[in-house]
Amino acid sequence: MKILGLLLTTLLAFSLHAQTYFPEKNSWLSKNPGDLGLDEGKIAEAIAFAIGHETEQNANLKIAHYESAFGREPFGYPVGPMKTRGPATGLIIYKGYVVGHWGDPGRVDLTFSVAKSFLSTTAGLAVAEGLIQDEKDLVYPYMAPIYPYDPLRAGMNKADHLYEDDVFELFDTDHNRKIRWDDLLRQTSDWEGSLWGKPDWADRPSGEAKEWRTRARNVPGTVYEYNDTRVNVLALALLNIWRKPLPVVLKEKIMDPIGASDSWRWTGYENSFVILDGQIMQSISGGSHWGGGMMISAWDQARFGYLTLRNGNWNGRQLINPSWIEKCRTPTPAQPGYGMMNYFLNHDQKEVPAAPKTAFLHIGAGTNMIYVDQENDLVIVARWIPNGDKAELVRLVLESLSK
Repeated sequence: MKILGLLLTTLLAFSLHAQTYFPEKNSWLSKNPGDLGLDEGKIAEAIAFAIGHETEQNANLKIAHYESAFGREPFGYPVGPMKTRGPATGLIIYKGYVVGHWGDPGRVDLTFSVAKSFLSTTAGLAVAEGLIQDEKDLVYPYMAPIYPYDPLRAGMNKADHLYEDDVFELFDTDHNRKIRWDDLLRQTSDWEGSLWGKPDWADRPSGEAKEWRTRARNVPGTVYEYNDTRVNVLALALLNIWRKPLPVVLKEKIMDPIGASDSWRWTGYENSFVILDGQIMQSISGGSHWGGGMMISAWDQARFGYLTLRNGNWNGRQLINPSWIEKCRTPTPAQPGYGMMNYFLNHDQKEVPAAPKTAFLHIGAGTNMIYVDQENDLVIVARWIPNGDKAELVRLVLESLSK
């Protein structure tokens, strides 16, 4: 009976995947919204809204950086590549088919903190392959000393640096030794230190400046703080356990299997290179706060969103363990609207009041949004729309479903 039950379950899963459309590489079928029962007028209204509500921030992202609060932070200067962005752009994917698009979906642009969702995916893959036994494990037992690649140091006066270590440790303080992988993934670690010239306290500092460096540390897991230095710590820690660049891992395990283009690039900073197993490797950025990060097209954003819509399954291949997707969508106790980076949850319907509570979003500055709605079999990619307008865009699209 058990064998028969397993066979029936397998056949049912195969049948469901056979009925679900998955786009081939360099091709994504479009359908007229009306043919899928959508209100064409509402789809057109949603697209017009997105085009008419393009962000007013400077298209030159370097200028936009210095005109924002980020540019006024201590050590706020970019250290990674940035590029001029394109126009307001997006895609509407319903039941697997493109039912609306605007702007230039093929243009490769920075996606800012949506890169964090790719980063947490590499962590999930590490758990699946046993490189991390459990995300609730402490991080420090997994770590080796980091050997930075610094060609300028090779020519320095050795005597002047006799008492300096040639390597550094990410988790060598009493506080940092208490941090779990889960704390890093949920941005509740309160990791202390400096990485790639960016002190943890210099990212989005609050309170009195004289207390930035000396305040008492929060117990890991108890306080949420969105902090890119700590995200970069996670990226470097994952590089050390994979022992190969994370873009290579992502390409092999995720992007190639889902038919992503060859145009995306995931970069780090000009100084974020290490020597690992005799090779020079760049540790990537989990966002573009200081430049670097993921440069990607809307088409490839949509493919990743569609993968998470399908619980990590692509045309019958389970690329991400469904349990990992579930964990990413589990509220963080210290910040219930946030799962594992960068899954923004809608349980309280604050992100998108008109959307189901089960919907979630991958969000980055810009705003870059990948809206994922399993109840309605819907993915929306919107780029360069003010954050306050993203919910209205989703509402308009959802209205088209009630034709």
